[in-house]
Amino acid sequence: MSMLSIKVKICGITNQPDALAAVDMGADILGFNFYPRSPRYIEIADALDIINQIPTYVDTAGILVNPTEETIGEISEIGFLNWIQLHGDETPEFCNSLTWLHAKTIKALRLRNKEDLQEAQRYRTDAILLDCYRSDLYGGTGERFDWDWIDHEYYRFFLAGGVTPDNAARAVETGVFAIDVCSGIESEPGRKDHRKMKQLFENIKHLIH
Repeated sequence: MSMLSIKVKICGITNQPDALAAVDMGADILGFNFYPRSPRYIEIADALDIINQIPTYVDTAGILVNPTEETIGEISEIGFLNWIQLHGDETPEFCNSLTWLHAKTIKALRLRNKEDLQEAQRYRTDAILLDCYRSDLYGGTGERFDWDWIDHEYYRFFLAGGVTPDNAARAVETGVFAIDVCSGIESEPGRKDHRKMKQLFENIKHLIH
């Protein structure tokens, strides 16, 4: 099959060894979780320390859950994030008002059924992240929705939720803009298993350029 131009986002980075390993293996984007209730939470200052050690060609994303516009402004003023990922219950009106941001915006949609995908049409963000719905968690569930639901005529989709080394090739073949991998390559929340991460990149390298 033809090669796909697809990005790989490694999310939930909490420490420098994991960040550097992900970059060495070919990650395009690293995600840092600024939601205090997440087991992958990292302080902004600690994320900045890590980001200062990685090459500038690797993008960085900050994950926020139901932030105020003021919080987003404070983080964006630091100027080190390429993407702001909104992973809570942010409304289309709120997300669509963030056109002043220098960073690109991603809105996470947590899908219960194929109809939930229609919500994407209401957002004018730079990308939409598709995750599996869990009432008790804002992402990081490790659970998959049915990837056959994906219909990406108009959107840059990040595919998240249950991506592992074993199914990463199938995830790439959906033709999304990026695959977003977190719990599927962890030894525990916030700690990457470098062997699993290496396997992930090995399993998709024949499909991407």
